Amino acid sequence: MSFRAASLGFAYGLDDVTFELPQRGLVAVAGPNGAGKSTLLGILAGLRDPYRGSCAYKNKEVSAWKRREFARSVAFLPQSSRIEFPFTAEEVVFMGRTPYAHGWLESAEDKDAVQQAMQVTETLEFAGRDFRTLSGGERQRVLLASALAQQPETLLLDEPATFLDLKHQLAMYRLLSALAAKVLIVAVTHDLNLALQFSNRMLLLDRGRLAGDGATADILNPERIERVFGVRARLHPGPYLTYEA
Repeated sequence: MSFRAASLGFAYGLDDVTFELPQRGLVAVAGPNGAGKSTLLGILAGLRDPYRGSCAYKNKEVSAWKRREFARSVAFLPQSSRIEFPFTAEEVVFMGRTPYAHGWLESAEDKDAVQQAMQVTETLEFAGRDFRTLSGGERQRVLLASALAQQPETLLLDEPATFLDLKHQLAMYRLLSALAAKVLIVAVTHDLNLALQFSNRMLLLDRGRLAGDGATADILNPERIERVFGVRARLHPGPYLTYEA
C-alpha cells in the first residue's frame, strides 16, 4: 500500500474518511463542489495540518515525513499556480528537481529528467518562452512536466485537465493512464466521463464523507450519481455517461 487513511478528517470539508491506495494505478477523486476533494488531496500532499485520524504514506504518518524526503516520492500539481517572475518554461520544469538539488548547478541527471518530462508533455517547443506568456493550457502542461521531473512514485493532481482543450484533455489522460502502470496517480476531476474512460479506481466524496470507493465503472452507476450529484444520468456501452435535465 502507498496511502492508508483511517477516520481521516479536517477542520472543514472532510469527516471520517477511510481508504487504502495501491502503489500504482490511476485513482480518480470526484464529487460535487464543496465535497472535500481538494481538502483530501491537500492532506495527502502534506499541505493540510493538523488533520484528525490517520493519514500514512508508506506506513509513516504524512505529518511525520521530512519535506525534502517526502517530495522525492510524492509530487503535487495544484489546480492553478501563479509565477510572477520571468522564468522560462524550461526553468519552471527544472524547479521540479529541487528535492534533489546539491548547490546551484544542475546535474546531468537533472537535465535528463527535465528533457524527458518535457518530451512526454509536448512542451519542448516553448522551452525558452517566458512562462507568463503561455496560454492556460500550455502552463498546465509545463507544471505537469515540472511534477514529472521530480520522478515521483506518487503523483497528486488537482484538476489536471483545467484550461486544456479537448485534444489535450484526452492526451493528458492518455499520458496519465500510461504512467499509472508504474506509479500511483491520484487525480481530482469533475469530468466523470474522463474518469470513467481512464481511471481504474474512484473515491467519490459527498459533503466531506466517502460516498463510494471501488472500480470506477461500479461507482458511477446512475443511482449513485443521482443521489450524490442530484442529476439523472444514463450509462452507455463504451462506456460513457449522458445527463438528463
